[in-house]
Amino acid sequence: MNRDAGRWIATFLEAQAAEQDAAANTQLAYARDLKAFADWLERSGLSFATLGERDITAYLVECDAEGLAVATRARRLSAIRQLFRFAYDEGWRGDNPALQIKGPGKPRRLPRTLTHDEVDRLLDAAEASPREATRNACLVQLLYATGMRVSELVSLPVSCARGDPRMLLVQGKGGRERMVPLSRPARAALALWLVERDAAETAARAKGAPASRYLFPSRGKLGHLTRHRFYGLIKEIALAGGINPDKVTPHTLRHAFATHLLAGGADLRSIQTLLGHADVSTTEIYTHVLDERLRTLVLEHHPLARATDAT
Repeated sequence: MNRDAGRWIATFLEAQAAEQDAAANTQLAYARDLKAFADWLERSGLSFATLGERDITAYLVECDAEGLAVATRARRLSAIRQLFRFAYDEGWRGDNPALQIKGPGKPRRLPRTLTHDEVDRLLDAAEASPREATRNACLVQLLYATGMRVSELVSLPVSCARGDPRMLLVQGKGGRERMVPLSRPARAALALWLVERDAAETAARAKGAPASRYLFPSRGKLGHLTRHRFYGLIKEIALAGGINPDKVTPHTLRHAFATHLLAGGADLRSIQTLLGHADVSTTEIYTHVLDERLRTLVLEHHPLARATDAT
């Protein structure tokens, strides 16, 4: 990547961080996608300052030829659009070559979820963990009880959990805050973990270690349990609970939270608020999940459906 392309990308990312309050993961995704585009431009003898709409289209065609997924191509085009919108606003270019380019159109896939029985087995397996069972039980209970994103869960400050709270204050995407209620089992798991956590913190401070402000502290750079570690941890817990680990991720529990609430009669607006979705259209995907589950239930258990299969 040449110096000019690097300057464009760096300045754009700085502006995103300062003005849009873009999350660190969003920043990293923009950086990766724009670097890939800049490398292609350099190989093609092109630059950000002079390329045209056809050049961007040619890049997307090559991405398709490489076998990149539709979602990946859509994300790369989104990063390119954001960059050139910024370049136009800053006066670096007198036009926006990405303005009229249409994306590949991501297919709408239904989110994977878990049954009530699978969630129960996951909770039981977390409580029976060979190491750090109290922490693991608290993590899984909180995730299923609140539908938090994993990044929101692992970065919770310990101050929000003091005093046996009935609700937690969660900071979501874009710095938006919301309140999420805690179930009785989640509160019990939280209380047990706080006792164990505080004892460990007291022992660590006695040895000169600084106090942690996080509910799930870690010695790592971030100071708290990482998303990646929890991703691996939930796979281990699923395996111990006799659940295929391929179908379980932290986000699967978020989907289970929403789907089970909807099946229990909760309205979409309430679920939208609890999940922290900016738009209710994002939450509507769970109605399709429920429709699909009901369709499968009828096809598998209705006597006429079974009779039709037999013929």
